[in-house]
Amino acid sequence: MSLVPYDDRDGWIWLDGQFVPWREAKVHVLTHALHYASAVFEGERMYGGEIFKLDEHTRRLFNSAEILDFQIPWTVEQINEASLAVCARNGLTDCYVRPIAWRGSETIGVSAQASKIHVAIAAWEWPSYFKPEEKAKGIRLTWARYSRPAPNTAPTASKAAGLYMICTISKHAAEREGYADAMMLDWRGYVAEATGANVFFVRDGVLHTPEPDCFLDGITRRSVIELARSKGFEVVQRHITPDELPTFSECFIVGTAAEVTPVSEIGEHRFTPGNISLSLMDDYARMVRRELAPA
Repeated sequence: MSLVPYDDRDGWIWLDGQFVPWREAKVHVLTHALHYASAVFEGERMYGGEIFKLDEHTRRLFNSAEILDFQIPWTVEQINEASLAVCARNGLTDCYVRPIAWRGSETIGVSAQASKIHVAIAAWEWPSYFKPEEKAKGIRLTWARYSRPAPNTAPTASKAAGLYMICTISKHAAEREGYADAMMLDWRGYVAEATGANVFFVRDGVLHTPEPDCFLDGITRRSVIELARSKGFEVVQRHITPDELPTFSECFIVGTAAEVTPVSEIGEHRFTPGNISLSLMDDYARMVRRELAPA
């Protein structure tokens, strides 16, 4: 199957307050964000004409920008409206939505206080991140080479573009070895997250998930915790060591792209997608489509 480049598509992108034809939404090669990773973004999904947790995503975008020491020149409400408008303009009701804010090309160098802040929002059709048959039997993960950094060494509370560099490297290495993704540890050696999704484990009917003190506390993660608790499951947030993995029966990852995806393997450890993983996968899919009352 041929890949359609993201810069060569029909449609419209919201760029700095205006709708721009898709192929004309461009930045200069000396844009600060390209050289110094001064960009923050969100990944969102629209289901049936509604963007799931839109306001939470937009507010996190603004918070990420503040952490990177710049202000988005729009209000939360304006970005919410623009996000919905770009979906409508492209005739989409079920899609992926990508807002991004970045420093422009007025200055090039470490100091960039004079750079203009730009915002763009694009939306496109995007099916399940993993194939349905893969999700049902569980995906295979290996261990990532790199670790999530300590919060005093990087702006780990932000969804910053630069923090994903080690994720790309790790996911590429995993795919070359035949795995779907890689599991990352944090700088202390605790289990952290996959390259683009948070992780949960199951032991004796109780859900365990890493404490997000050095990586992003995902919006999907929080939604799944609420959903699980509403169904009567106990959820424990704590530090998890790799040597605990043999004591867990089930494992699944969660994220805007991954939604809820069971895991069958992390390196040398094996899991069996069971009732809890599969039921939460189905219930989450129903919840985001308003077929199940939100938690």
